[in-house]
Amino acid sequence: MQLQISPSMRSITISSSNDLMKIKVAPRHISYRTLFHTILILAFLLPFVFIVTALVTLEGVNKCSSIDCLGRRLGPRFLSRIDDSEQRLVRDFYKILNEVSTQDIPDGLKLPASFRQLVSDMKNNHYDAKTFSLVLRAMIEKFERDIRESKFAELMNKHFAASSIPKGIHCLSLRLTDEYTSNAHARRQLPSPELLPLLSDNAYHHFVLATDNILAASVVVSSAVQSSSKPEKIVFHVITDKKTYAGMHSWFALNSVAPAIVEVKSVHQFDWLTRENVPVLEAVESHHGIRNYYHGNHIAGANLSETTPRRFASKLQSRSPKYISLLNHLRIYLPELFPNLDKVVFLDDDIVIQRDLSPLWDIDLHGKVNGAVETCRGEDEWVMSKRFRTYFNFSHPLISQHLDPEECAWAYGMNIFDLRTWRKTNIRETYHSWLKANLKSNLTMWKLGTLPPALIAFKGHVQAIDSSWHMLGLGYQSNTNLENVKKAAVIHYNGQSKPWLEIGFEHLRPFWTKYVNYSNDFIKSCHILE
Repeated sequence: MQLQISPSMRSITISSSNDLMKIKVAPRHISYRTLFHTILILAFLLPFVFIVTALVTLEGVNKCSSIDCLGRRLGPRFLSRIDDSEQRLVRDFYKILNEVSTQDIPDGLKLPASFRQLVSDMKNNHYDAKTFSLVLRAMIEKFERDIRESKFAELMNKHFAASSIPKGIHCLSLRLTDEYTSNAHARRQLPSPELLPLLSDNAYHHFVLATDNILAASVVVSSAVQSSSKPEKIVFHVITDKKTYAGMHSWFALNSVAPAIVEVKSVHQFDWLTRENVPVLEAVESHHGIRNYYHGNHIAGANLSETTPRRFASKLQSRSPKYISLLNHLRIYLPELFPNLDKVVFLDDDIVIQRDLSPLWDIDLHGKVNGAVETCRGEDEWVMSKRFRTYFNFSHPLISQHLDPEECAWAYGMNIFDLRTWRKTNIRETYHSWLKANLKSNLTMWKLGTLPPALIAFKGHVQAIDSSWHMLGLGYQSNTNLENVKKAAVIHYNGQSKPWLEIGFEHLRPFWTKYVNYSNDFIKSCHILE
């Protein structure tokens, strides 16, 4: 047999003594496109292989230098596998962790105070894996208990701080009260006699503010006047209690906000506001159980092991003493307190006005009494997620029978009240009857202040207004979006972290302090917010 290959490599001839066989080989054509793709793939692949090979070689230079060793190191990486011995080690460790998680921690087990000490103890005492896992679990559980207890203690301290009166604000009230007794100008009539008819003129924009905080009242009034396009159309009705009246009057008598008009009245100066007309308030203020609830030991009877810090903080906030204050309930009597007014905007004292509010008087309430921002929808899920279930105990038969837990709540703090329409309703009577029912049930229907009975009393009488008018949560949401704060017409520091307290959020305080008159002698002498 003979084998012959042609010079062109296109045919092969096989011959023997009897037979001859010739085989033609098809010519190979390699296209430029195939060649280009091949080179391109190699250009990307070869540097990658070189880098990986170099890294693996450098990592194991003292352990491995052969191609076989390199394969053993690269193979598991490409196949996402680990060595069998490592797998066994991980499985054994998981098994030990599962055993330790159900095992009782021995009494008197001495625990390291830090991770560094744990490592040191391991070396000195030659811990096995089970002992290490047990000590580590005990350490973690102890740290969790310590953190939890510290959090509850922090919340209690914050509650006490929020309920107290700062030294500077107390000083301001005392100094202004003293000024009222010694300075005739501080006692001058507010407003001046010729302006008295404007207090009941419905052509003006009437704001009502009920507070015993002089500094806070000054910020609300100043921010409203400075933000208004027509300050000469503003009338402020500031209502305070008997002990604060002299100081409040002195402040606005000595610090004019002209061309706006300010009236300062004490609750005892309203003829209608007597115990005969508001018997529920007498019950609230004198009821032993109520006073004990708001002023007693807030931890006694509380099972801290079965609650979360967030729920505990909410309960503490609901036990603020302000919720049994007459000033806090006052808004439910606005139609009777201002019998000649048709429409007012009621403001809380922990708000700041950043935009002209005169358009509020042009909002069509569609025959409703209360124009308010709804609090069940918005980008801040913590602040704007309030429905009736947030405020009421739906395990109580009266609550579950009359209310829907999914109904949207609305905000107190900046409300447009159509007093003329309100006088045609039984809102006040409904408020009283539910407040009495809650007192009779020993506060088992709701805990949180004046909003829950108002949610019931105003049911069917609320017109939702655009959320940009009233932004909430600056007193408890530290992650408040600053751009949204700047755009809001009214910002509300509802919550414990008031801007005039040391516990106020530093990055949110400037929106409030910009309206504090630091050049005022009384502000300077009382060292307020230095």
